Amino acid sequence: MVFRISLFVVVALALVAGLAPQSFEAVSKALLAAVIQNAGWLYLLIVFLTLVFLIYLAFGATGRLRIGGIDAEPEFSTATWLAMLFAAGMGIGLVFWGAAEPISHVITPPEGLPPKTPQAARAAMRYTFFHWGLHPWAIYALMGLAIAWFQYNRNGRGLISDLLQPLIGDRHLGWMGKLVNIVAVVATAIGVATTLGFGTMQISAGMGRVFGLPTGVGAQLAVIGTCFVLYMLSSLSGVERGIKWLSSFNLALAGVLLLAVALLGPTGFIFDTFTTSLGSYLDNLVQMSLRLAPFSASTWVADWTIFYWAWWISWSPFVGAFIARVSYGRTVREFVFGVVIAPSLIGFAWFSVFGGTALWGQIFGGIDMGAALAAGYETVLFRMYDALPLSLLLSALSILLLVIFFVTSADSAVLILGSMSSEEAGDPSLGKRLAWGIAIALIAAAMLIAGGLSALQTLITVAALPFALLMVAVMVGLNRVLGKEALREKAAERRLRRALEELIARETVPKNDNGEH
Repeated sequence: MVFRISLFVVVALALVAGLAPQSFEAVSKALLAAVIQNAGWLYLLIVFLTLVFLIYLAFGATGRLRIGGIDAEPEFSTATWLAMLFAAGMGIGLVFWGAAEPISHVITPPEGLPPKTPQAARAAMRYTFFHWGLHPWAIYALMGLAIAWFQYNRNGRGLISDLLQPLIGDRHLGWMGKLVNIVAVVATAIGVATTLGFGTMQISAGMGRVFGLPTGVGAQLAVIGTCFVLYMLSSLSGVERGIKWLSSFNLALAGVLLLAVALLGPTGFIFDTFTTSLGSYLDNLVQMSLRLAPFSASTWVADWTIFYWAWWISWSPFVGAFIARVSYGRTVREFVFGVVIAPSLIGFAWFSVFGGTALWGQIFGGIDMGAALAAGYETVLFRMYDALPLSLLLSALSILLLVIFFVTSADSAVLILGSMSSEEAGDPSLGKRLAWGIAIALIAAAMLIAGGLSALQTLITVAALPFALLMVAVMVGLNRVLGKEALREKAAERRLRRALEELIARETVPKNDNGEH
């Protein structure tokens, strides 16, 4: 039932958006306005509490608990593990927004700052770090840890409904659990389609820049069709082969591109940007986490921060399930640090290089990055390359990186959507993977037809609200089961210690002539 209903909802949304784009956009914007006005604060509060909760788990008594049990061993090396979760979690977004977001913020800055000023540039990098740092990875880590624990330590099915068992008991197996799974699957499909839409737009723009090909909707649909074939082939090979190999290769390719831009661009400025932005980000973390604009009626926070939090929340069932799939054998503390801290630092380095280079070109290099921004976010990266040596090679590498990120994100999504909509544990059938592969391609195409980036942002913010509320229940349930497990292990340690003390005491007591103590 979960598979049929969620697939029907996703396909119906795609058809409505594609056949009646104007009406769909009008309804979506009305829903968005209502969500922002009445529940925008809720997104900020829940995401901030998620970060605080994970810090509590990592440094508390639960930090030593191990996913899969005390004797579990990790299936993948740490390097491969980080590569897979990073590729599935943020790959396309980093390439799409790496140069575009800081430029957008410096031209239309937050906090009422004057545009195109040093103050605006500092705020631009600080908020970019904020949007791509600890908070989004905390969302992923919460869902990943919960799914992994219930699946490997409590013999769960790997479904979102299982996470509510501590709160609602066996009702998670009934209609209530099925409703939760449907909401999770639909939100995940929309979140994945949004990211693939971003990637499609930028791949098309890059192909136009490098090869002079058309960049309209027809070209974008051709990109989706080509990538559909690639990610279905990768999905069929499974996690241990296609997804693992592509993720490792893509992380290496991303590292090459990062190093090339850092060396060809304003290297000293990039390092200065990294250290200054990181310090400013950490110094203002709490204030940015809870900042709205009730006294100025500014829409900046809604347009950026709330959209991002909704985007990450909608992705969290998929990325969380995938992270759970590859995190067997990790301790809670290792899991939190590996999923939250390490990818955040990689993201900070990425935005310092690409965002810093774009800002340097805008402020000191005499390049009008604002004109590229006006032509579309997807064009900013390639305009930045025009000011660097080897610009065509950098553009070609970026296109290849985007295509592989597209494939790794989509093939992981196909696998996880199939698992989330199945009652049985294990990898889903070929039919389910093919159905979800077609569905996410359809909705990405339909959203581009319906209005491109605007329609994608609107739909994702609205779709994520039910799941944001679900995250609160997940935190309560996870805290309950981990707390009980920590107490159980501590009691077992005390019993073992007493047994050892008694054994040692018996061995140290002198024996009589009969060999007795």
